[in-house]
Amino acid sequence: MPTVLAILADGFEEIEAITPIDLLRRAGVEVTIAAIGEGIHVTGKVGLIMHADVALTTVGERVFDCVFLPGGPGVALLRQSVLVREIVQRQNDATRLIAVICAAPLVLLDAGVLHSRRYTAHFSTADEFPDILVNERVVTDGHIITSRGAGTALDFGFSMVENLCGRDISQKVAQSICA
Repeated sequence: MPTVLAILADGFEEIEAITPIDLLRRAGVEVTIAAIGEGIHVTGKVGLIMHADVALTTVGERVFDCVFLPGGPGVALLRQSVLVREIVQRQNDATRLIAVICAAPLVLLDAGVLHSRRYTAHFSTADEFPDILVNERVVTDGHIITSRGAGTALDFGFSMVENLCGRDISQKVAQSICA
């Protein structure tokens, strides 16, 4: 069974986090939701409180098939976290899947893993991304998946499912939710 580490910080964009997590779990993927900071409760951008599985500090050196970062104002906290940067760099060094949406590609920029890659992100980040593909909903380049924002969360989630579980399972999940 594939494994995903979803890292959430206060201010995460709920649609961008919950939609992919839901699709991944429907596909049978083991998703570990990790909270940055004290405790395991994380408050999203519009006030929904997510009960994470673990605090990020407890993950240690565990290797996951995919590391997933949602966007939203919480990206500022993701960017400040040395631990998040180390996890992203370790994932990249192992050429394991990294999936980021909205402003979260900024974390990959800071970690130095977007060099010579095709990517998209939320239009509000364009000043930091000279080569952003602003019209693309989802861009996969090697082991990195990027997406634009809340409106592309379903496409992004299905891209993650397909990369981890294959097209057949992705199509079965899509059919089951009338996508």
